[in-house]
Amino acid sequence: MAASEPHHVERLQADDAPGGLALSAAAGWNQTLADWRLFIARGSAFGVRDEERRLIATAAALSYEGGTGWISMVLVDAAHRHRGLATALMDHAVQALRSAQVAVLLDATPAGAEVYRRIGFVAGFALDRWEGEATGAGTASAPAPADTQIVMRLDREATGLGRVDVLQNFLARPDTRCWLAPEHDAFVLARRGHRAWQIGPLMAPDEHSAVGLVQRALAGLVGRVYLDVPRSRTLFTTLLGVRGFVPQRSFVRMALDAGSPSLPERVHVLAGPEFG
Repeated sequence: MAASEPHHVERLQADDAPGGLALSAAAGWNQTLADWRLFIARGSAFGVRDEERRLIATAAALSYEGGTGWISMVLVDAAHRHRGLATALMDHAVQALRSAQVAVLLDATPAGAEVYRRIGFVAGFALDRWEGEATGAGTASAPAPADTQIVMRLDREATGLGRVDVLQNFLARPDTRCWLAPEHDAFVLARRGHRAWQIGPLMAPDEHSAVGLVQRALAGLVGRVYLDVPRSRTLFTTLLGVRGFVPQRSFVRMALDAGSPSLPERVHVLAGPEFG
């Protein structure tokens, strides 16, 4: 995985968050300043700068309790592509997770998947980002403090991962909304992104429960919405199609040194390709 030429890769600091946001916004991605601050504070975020110290390429790695780490935010400014920057940054992100002794996973676009296969990543399940409009009443309330522990428990039960820091960060954001099933066996979050509301994660015991929750979420939001849904959730994707949503882009979950990743039964909408 060596880069084609040497690059000075730096560990990103708190004041690099706006530079990261500029890169992801230029690429049309949905991450916010709060997301970038989370990558830098909670994970291992790396970058390369140009001669003027402007951030021109990034990658981030998040390590979760439960033996899994996540690579994301592999971005290169359009004027600096095809120079080995992404490879150099991927090297650093992979090594950060290997040092933490966790499995290395990511969600790749089709073009990215071809590159990652060549360096040893194995493909698992496919997913799609669905895009549409929520035309609800916009009356959803912020999550209650009591919801936090329920969300943490259900997320861990569904994924086997400890994502407490990430979920607490989501829930603490002023625009985040949370819906719980009456039986407290399912939940869905929605947080405001740079371009659209991001619905997810959604954990539920079955697709019927998941569909009911997402209908509640769409009824409580107004505006552009993204959902990252495993392709096998056909009841769910049928509902989105009926509501006028369309697939925007596709991804495949991939793993390095861990075999082909499988989809947990209770996961119906992801937190986003950057969070798993």
